[in-house]
Amino acid sequence: MALNSRMPRLPLGQRGRGARMRGWILLMLGAGAAGAALGAESPAWVTASNKAAQLLLEEQGKYTPEPAGVLGLERYDADILDLKPNVVARQEADLEAVAARYEAMLKTESDPQVREDLQILLKSARDQRTTLELNDRLMLPYFDLAQTVFGGFQGLLEKRVARSRYPAALLRLKRYAGVAPGYEPITHLARARIEERLGDSALTAPWSVQVEQELKNVPQYLGGIRDLLRQSGLKGWEHDFATLSRQMNEYAAWVRGTVLPRARHSNLLPPEIYADNLKQFGVSMAPAELIERALLNFAQTREDLQSLAILLAKEHGWASADYRDVLRELKKQRIPQDKLLDFYRQRLASIEQIVRTQQLISLPERAAAIRLATAAEAAAVPAPHMLPPRLIGNQGEPAEFVLNTSNPNAAPGADLDDFSYDAVAWTLTAHEARPGHELQFASMIEHGVSLARAVFAFNSANVEGWALYAEAFMKPYFPPEGQFGVLEQRLVRAARAFLDPMLNLGQMTPADAQAFLMREVGLSEPLAKEEIDRYTFTAPGQATSYFFGYSKLEALRERTQLALGEHFDVKQYHDFLLAQGLLPPELMAEAVAEYYVKPRLAAR
Repeated sequence: MALNSRMPRLPLGQRGRGARMRGWILLMLGAGAAGAALGAESPAWVTASNKAAQLLLEEQGKYTPEPAGVLGLERYDADILDLKPNVVARQEADLEAVAARYEAMLKTESDPQVREDLQILLKSARDQRTTLELNDRLMLPYFDLAQTVFGGFQGLLEKRVARSRYPAALLRLKRYAGVAPGYEPITHLARARIEERLGDSALTAPWSVQVEQELKNVPQYLGGIRDLLRQSGLKGWEHDFATLSRQMNEYAAWVRGTVLPRARHSNLLPPEIYADNLKQFGVSMAPAELIERALLNFAQTREDLQSLAILLAKEHGWASADYRDVLRELKKQRIPQDKLLDFYRQRLASIEQIVRTQQLISLPERAAAIRLATAAEAAAVPAPHMLPPRLIGNQGEPAEFVLNTSNPNAAPGADLDDFSYDAVAWTLTAHEARPGHELQFASMIEHGVSLARAVFAFNSANVEGWALYAEAFMKPYFPPEGQFGVLEQRLVRAARAFLDPMLNLGQMTPADAQAFLMREVGLSEPLAKEEIDRYTFTAPGQATSYFFGYSKLEALRERTQLALGEHFDVKQYHDFLLAQGLLPPELMAEAVAEYYVKPRLAAR
């Protein structure tokens, strides 16, 4: 229900060194970047900004080259994650040097837009260093290598990547396995980094639930790698893959025997880590305030949902008008698995027609893509998400709305029925495809935006806030059942915004939170399980970004309409927002005030 924005963006690809290695696995919304507009010449300030951004981009490629390749920097296609000795100290020093370069540039740069981008780049370098330092100081190193390596191959061997790049996967495989000259097996390096700190009892170890689940998923990821290699048409990978598989299984056995006994028995993180997570995801509100505001929003949304439930129950002749029972009735309108893709494609076409008729926002020329998730993808991200295209050197590759139909981490036999019924397809398509996540990336591809604004200013609050805002401005044009789906999903986002901090502050247990989601929000067990995993170990803090970002965008629109009155044009306004790239809420508000509102007031 996101663009896997749960996964940190490229600059945070090493957050996991001290706590978890999840950073760049699938590079969904969190690893976006952009270059010049296709077929167009970049403005001079964008060219200057992009030149400066290369410093930080190259620093990222040096330590986490796999996502750099996904961005479109093909020279990193065969390189692998750096887990060699002193990696944290080396990267911290490099980030400090890059920050010093940006400080020097700011002293001489006069262009206001380039200066703003330099500030973005400087802040990103400093924030990354802070995150590295915190994780190194407080968290025991731990790596989910099977998922990490799967991500390294998925980003290179997916169908949207040019086949001429595929052969690099053979060298990447040899390097992961340590059979290439000068390389040690990645499993040996990961084990060495953990063993260096294992005796420090002051460090917070991973949660036992997380470790158990990730160990269970090792076969899924190895199977996913094998499938990618088979489908690539490459030859001669079988022996090296067998070596890597043996190493991964040995590493998993070592984790079970050595790390799992050291694992903590509570989901609670050090407070400094959770606070840093919130900041990196773009949430500037204190946890206590988040909880209070989200609880109020939850109550208000539930009231709206109940009002609509009464009308729907009367219209359909259902016995109960309780919103939870109405949701159960709507879920009975199940779309068969073999018809699900066609159904969502048709729903997208209907939404696009509404957008054009109502003049809500400009749509791109390229078509949006929708497909079902593979088993390995479902293990990594057990919810619908958007997989962005490469935005540097894009040659027409589209973003992909990836639809999940199962959660391998759920209870046996539990049915993920949350995304395969008619009513929810309206809001899910608007969120993941158009006018939500996919449109953000399609807009950047077609119009271009500076690297600073697309990569290094990115945070989850802006991206998820936009997708939830897109659901909201589409809602009036949906049928009543579709409007119910929008409100039900808004209820989920409000619940996230108080459950996530409550779990991380120790105010609620994971079991109680999961029961609440199933009872009061109507989630299936597989989806409720995915939600609790998200709040507690896959991305603590990220789930609050939906509510926070949406609130900021709604307030910004009201403030803009208040300033412009009858001169406010919704299509022009939405086009302007997308043209700014993936700016966080505070920078987006500044851009609207300076470059959208001020010129229009002056022209009156």
